[in-house]
Amino acid sequence: MINDGDLSYDWGKEEDTVYVLRLFVAGTSPVSVRAINNLHAILETHLKGRYELDIVDVHQQPLLVQSEDVTAVPMLIKKTPIPKRRLVGDMSDTDRVLRGLGLL
Repeated sequence: MINDGDLSYDWGKEEDTVYVLRLFVAGTSPVSVRAINNLHAILETHLKGRYELDIVDVHQQPLLVQSEDVTAVPMLIKKTPIPKRRLVGDMSDTDRVLRGLGLL
């Protein structure tokens, strides 16, 4: 939100803000599949058409895992809007995920 005159900004709350997310998973393990499904449901409900999700298998992309300092999986990294945030788990706690995304 940008208000004319008072220069107040509300980063990440605009309706057209695109969320850039990266989810690190371990192949097709049950917890990874659950994290993918839960996250897709949350994103389609709350950010439909306003997110880019990159799903990374830690076994296929070890250099990316190292560069992103991934210490546990599944791990969701919100790259934008700032601040950058990390969430670990199967994304089953919708309120926790929404808080992590800055939507609550």
